[in-house]
Amino acid sequence: MQHSIAQLNAPGREERLNALRHLKKMLDGGSIARPSTGKDVNNHIHTTFSFSPYSPSKAVWFAYMAGLSTAGIMDHDSVGGVREFIEAGDILKLPVTIGAEVRASFDDTQFDGRKINNPDQDSCAYLALHGIPHSRIDVVAAYLEPLRMARAVRNRKMTDNLNRLLSPAGISIDYDRDVVPLSEWENGGEVTERHLLYAVAGKLIGEYGIGAELVGTLRETLEIDISQKVETKLADSSNPYVRYDLLGVLKGEFVEKFYVKATDECPHITDLAKFAKENGIILAYAYLGDIEESVTGDKKAQKCEDEYLDELIEYLVEIGFDAVTYMPSRNTRAQLVRLRALCEKHGLFQISGEDINQPTQKFICKAMRDPFFSNLYDAAWALIGHERLATEDISKGLFSSETKLAHPDLDYRIATYRDAAKSIMKNE
Repeated sequence: MQHSIAQLNAPGREERLNALRHLKKMLDGGSIARPSTGKDVNNHIHTTFSFSPYSPSKAVWFAYMAGLSTAGIMDHDSVGGVREFIEAGDILKLPVTIGAEVRASFDDTQFDGRKINNPDQDSCAYLALHGIPHSRIDVVAAYLEPLRMARAVRNRKMTDNLNRLLSPAGISIDYDRDVVPLSEWENGGEVTERHLLYAVAGKLIGEYGIGAELVGTLRETLEIDISQKVETKLADSSNPYVRYDLLGVLKGEFVEKFYVKATDECPHITDLAKFAKENGIILAYAYLGDIEESVTGDKKAQKCEDEYLDELIEYLVEIGFDAVTYMPSRNTRAQLVRLRALCEKHGLFQISGEDINQPTQKFICKAMRDPFFSNLYDAAWALIGHERLATEDISKGLFSSETKLAHPDLDYRIATYRDAAKSIMKNE
């Protein structure tokens, strides 16, 4: 079993899927206990096709073993892993959805110059392409390819900036040798700032080890603030996640020092909205909200979109957005009460999922089990129904003009597509 689980991150797609098939046989034969599956859902799981310790096959395995009832892939600027994710879901009989996370420019809008939901750059926002019809995967890949290439150019510039910052510590990274191999770039995956910093973390640990010398280098040589809690983790030689913990420190304190503004890899918000609508994709705004204390430990306290959220939601509806995605564990109740009221006012579909990109995170979001968020379970199943039906014909999508004309009430459509998804999965 452990060998097969390890093989879920093998270099080749077929190796990974074959390992998953073997694990499925062990489940069927009773040598692996089946998990208890409840209502839990997660529509925001990153894989090795952006930054994650999980290949698409491994992500599906861990989602299944965690007891999720549905799972969704969400990689940055890439749909390179979605077909493997779909096939892995078929192997385990786990309903899945596919999507991609992109950034868009708000230049020349009333939000030009404002910090939206991107802590690193004004006038730029993170968005989620949800429920991509399978017939449109190649179209989406072609749309994202120039963004991937533009980001690679910027990554090299940021690597140069990083190396200047790292020179006092006597280390440097090579983009092609140290960073790209950490990714699925050659197979259509994306390389992100996390990849750069994961490479740096590896170099720092290799040079200074785990413990006092590493902590001293961070504080005194690189002038990075470290809390006592994090210091304890970085000094623990038995900590299997020390490289990820160091990555979190570097991301929270270092990014602003080497960051290069993203331009060519960020389509304009109106262009992205048009592309999504034409291809039957549910475009969702990813709510961040003002940050007081970062749950993930890699974001500083700062003001984001809360001050003008009403205005922002109205604009998004105006240009064709159909949904908002949020994470119940990352905001206050007051923030989410306000957001959900705006969604209901404007008829926006509410989607949720935990941003899985490191091994210490849980695939299940216990905060979502609060009855206040019960609508998110139906939404996840409706998303599956949308994806399956829109794959047959995009006019059958949850937000197509034909569907909205026939059934204008959103709650009715959600219930209908939820039931359709469950019927489809039962028959499969």
